[in-house]
Amino acid sequence: MELLKQLIPILLTVSLALLVVAVGMASSRGDLLYVLRRPAQLARGLIAVSLIPVLAAAAVIAIFPVSHASKAAIMLMAISPVPPLVPGKMLKFGGRTEYAYGLYTAMALLAVFTVPIWGVLLNLYYGVHASFPSAIVASNIFLGVVCPLAIGLLLGRWLAPRFAERAAPIVAKIGMGLVVLAFVPIIAKVWPALIGLIGDGTIVAMALIVTLMLAGGHLLGGPAVGDRATLAFAAATRHPGIALALVGANHGDQRLSGAVLLFLIVALVAMVPYQILLKRKLTPADQSTS
Repeated sequence: MELLKQLIPILLTVSLALLVVAVGMASSRGDLLYVLRRPAQLARGLIAVSLIPVLAAAAVIAIFPVSHASKAAIMLMAISPVPPLVPGKMLKFGGRTEYAYGLYTAMALLAVFTVPIWGVLLNLYYGVHASFPSAIVASNIFLGVVCPLAIGLLLGRWLAPRFAERAAPIVAKIGMGLVVLAFVPIIAKVWPALIGLIGDGTIVAMALIVTLMLAGGHLLGGPAVGDRATLAFAAATRHPGIALALVGANHGDQRLSGAVLLFLIVALVAMVPYQILLKRKLTPADQSTS
């Protein structure tokens, strides 16, 4: 059992890293810097991914009588952007590779600054003394984004470009399978705490927040349906790894971890109607390139 506890975080780290390796392997020259080189798109991305989620979360939890653990977990997820699962979903629904990869890279790198800044502001606003150490966020970004992205780029651009092009989808599927495998014991561990959150309005509040995130990203994404979908998914899909690391930094109990995972589950379900609408709007050409 003790060995299993040590293996699960390693498995989760490796699985998420593989998804980012696949991004690096599949990207073309200029993709990763695409958004960083375009100030207008970068500004809209920051508003959709880093500002609207926090404002939406703060407004909803002020109205809904959810538990303190749920409120804390919701805010932690609101300030924790862009998990590795995002680029694949963007491309599946008509997203341009340069915009999808560029947005993911820009928001992930800027999270090193946005997460601690939001932590300071939320401490002041709510009058609490939670810890939001930048080192935790930076280590998550470095180990979870920078290093695997560098490996993917090394394979895709220099060492084995043809192999990388063929292998990228396979690596992504393996990574996704390992993510599911890693999350099963984590969810099982916090299941009692997760179940205890159902029935007090938490699920409705989380679903409403995700809907507002999707709407914000969609409206700011521009005229193209694929770009709107790209920014909407980036805004609505949060990073449980960063949120759980911050829970650990504040000696959070199982209720906080359970609420973080519940938010992730609710978000996946709440995005289904949006995905159905997107499929109806996408042209056959959009679908063939996704």
